[in-house]
Amino acid sequence: MKVKVQSFDAKAKAVDVELSDEIFGLDPRADILHRVVTWQLEKRRGTARGTRERSDVARSGKKYGRQKGGGTARHGDRRAPVFIGGGKAHGARVRDFNPSLNKKIRALGLKMALSSHAKAGSLIVLDSLTVKDSKAKTLKGDLAKLGFGKTALVIDGDAVETSFAQAAGNLSQINVLPAIGANVYDILKHDTLVLTRAAVEKLEARFNG
Repeated sequence: MKVKVQSFDAKAKAVDVELSDEIFGLDPRADILHRVVTWQLEKRRGTARGTRERSDVARSGKKYGRQKGGGTARHGDRRAPVFIGGGKAHGARVRDFNPSLNKKIRALGLKMALSSHAKAGSLIVLDSLTVKDSKAKTLKGDLAKLGFGKTALVIDGDAVETSFAQAAGNLSQINVLPAIGANVYDILKHDTLVLTRAAVEKLEARFNG
């Protein structure tokens, strides 16, 4: 699959880049994408710290008072939740929000997420992310010329280009990630996917390696 490489520089020479059909040319499947997104969101969830309930409290189980005639309520032991130091009634419990998902399914989901933008025509490949003076106003004008959607995810190589990261910091509709951080949820959440040539090389090496 050939894609035209675009640039912020209007005078730059137009070239094409060849994208691997095994990564950018797949037919997206909703069931695979759903499984991967669900797995991602479940892994993000945090669990509460477990509280000690009645059976966890280290106290004597001996009946501390007589059944009748004591003038107080009848209790079997001091572990009851009504006592200071007793077990918590219906307390928070540690829950496991980390379901397993096969690595092959996770890799296939990422390929399909990339392919979904390529098939929809919302994939843009840039030669470089350098922004003059690291200005948000300059970047906003450059993005308008390239026809970005309402929201865009920009993925660079090993690290996001500094001037672009600084300029995009004040633009709420632009999110940036290094190639190693590419994931299905963020890719699908944005209207436009922007890859640098370095990002394309890293992603293809990631799947072919």
